[in-house]
Amino acid sequence: MRAAAGETADHHEPFPWDTALHVGLHLLRLSIRDFWALTPREFNAATGGLKPRPSGLERVGLEALMRAFPDGGVRLPHADRSPIAT
Repeated sequence: MRAAAGETADHHEPFPWDTALHVGLHLLRLSIRDFWALTPREFNAATGGLKPRPSGLERVGLEALMRAFPDGGVRLPHADRSPIAT
């Protein structure tokens, strides 16, 4: 799987200990003892890793955002999905 993600066997990103410690000690307010007693699965669950992830933005939602916050070059009409050059 790592090869598919573009990683080589000899290259690994270091674990983000600063972030993990900040989340555990400051945001979750765990004691040092409780932080180090957590298993990786428990830490994942405590930080929201088990919550279902929302599906991506669908076309209708994207078009609504594009109408609300236009870039200026292309405008989408309310009912039609085809772009109109301005």
